[in-house]
Amino acid sequence: MISSANSRLLLLALLGVILWFFPVPDGLTDNAWQMMVIFVVTVLSLILAPLPLGAMALIGLVACTILGVLPIKTALSGFANPTIWMIAAAFFISRGFISTGFGRRVGYWFISKLGHNSLGLAYGLVLTDLLFAPATPSTTARCGGIISPLFRSVAAAYDSDPEKGTENKIGAFLVQCIFQCNAITCAMFLTSMAGNPLAANFAKEQGVEITWAGWALAAIVPSALCLFLIPLVMYYVFPPELKKTPEMRALAKKHLVEMGAMSRAEWMVGLTFIGMVTLWVLGPTLGLHATVTALLGLVFLLITRTITWDAVLGEKEAWHTITWFAVLVMMAAQLNSLGFIKWFGDYVSSSLSGFGWVTTIAILLLVYYYSHYLMASAMAHISAMYSAFLAIAISAGAPPMLAAIVLGIFSNLYMSTTHYSSGPAPILFGAGYHSLQNWWKIGFVFSLIVIPIFFFVGGAWWKILGMW
Repeated sequence: MISSANSRLLLLALLGVILWFFPVPDGLTDNAWQMMVIFVVTVLSLILAPLPLGAMALIGLVACTILGVLPIKTALSGFANPTIWMIAAAFFISRGFISTGFGRRVGYWFISKLGHNSLGLAYGLVLTDLLFAPATPSTTARCGGIISPLFRSVAAAYDSDPEKGTENKIGAFLVQCIFQCNAITCAMFLTSMAGNPLAANFAKEQGVEITWAGWALAAIVPSALCLFLIPLVMYYVFPPELKKTPEMRALAKKHLVEMGAMSRAEWMVGLTFIGMVTLWVLGPTLGLHATVTALLGLVFLLITRTITWDAVLGEKEAWHTITWFAVLVMMAAQLNSLGFIKWFGDYVSSSLSGFGWVTTIAILLLVYYYSHYLMASAMAHISAMYSAFLAIAISAGAPPMLAAIVLGIFSNLYMSTTHYSSGPAPILFGAGYHSLQNWWKIGFVFSLIVIPIFFFVGGAWWKILGMW
């Protein structure tokens, strides 16, 4: 009997064969079409997941060479991409936030200052997430290793437990504040979600160079407004039963006292974090590549023995990311160099030519956002749609930098939709504070708040910045 995973592999192989022998459209070379077939089958394999993402990416790489589409040197070229190593170094460094206790200390500090009521607690947890976002590309590690334990300790302190039927005391409110705001913090920085550098690389293949500071500047105003409004709206639309929480400030202070003075390792992690963010902002002025900054931070932590090389080797998620990231970046580069991206963008934009670029990009963003209900991976979503949508927007006359960054931002916003929409989603949903129906309902309701903010407030801010 064929297993479910094997049946999906056979289905993908069959689809690949059918597409491979499909007549090549006018305006495309055989190589461009064949590269597209391999790319499409690879992306579909990331969605159907008959094997882990990295394994499927390697299968796609091998297919490129065995089928004669690319020489092996070109197929492996993605592993030399600097952005891949920037994001990997950030993964390694972020582990220090968790292992040293620095992340937990910062969270308790925010709670000790803001935890006098449930709304303040929500802002304290959100600010903790925001603080670590610039140097923590693994949203799963950030949420699972720092934010979720803090949230659970708060819920436990007030006996807010789904098994006891007391989830609405405070836990249900806090978990959705964390989930909705995590998508915003991911959207704020080039290094706050692993898919952002992937999107930036896809944009670079189409001639758009996104810097760390440029992304952050474009995202800061609409994102900050969302981070302020989401807990506030949640407080009134889906309110907690418990409004006042004066004990939490004292409890947080007690935890801080128990932790004692900051250890040497915590100081090293804190200094590294500040130094990296500073150099990422000043990098273009100093002529320092963002990857060099990330590697400097990693080397500093290794030299000071804050993290060990064994810990680096054991960071499976980072090495996994290097594998699939390199393959997808290589495939996107080849699709562009072989002319497929331009052909596809021109083809689709011609059917939208009567709308103008503003309407076209609005339609693209809405389709891009709500199609995530069909996706279980932000990476697969970006891989499948970002390059094509960017090409369409540029062909329609949209300013390239505006289109590239806004699509990049929306590559994070849609992670607040379902219980499988991102790495943190199953962690937070699995805590059991919401029914599936309620989780989806809240995700949809807040999309009606977040999207207009980015359309209108973001649009005005981007106009001030001269992006359009």
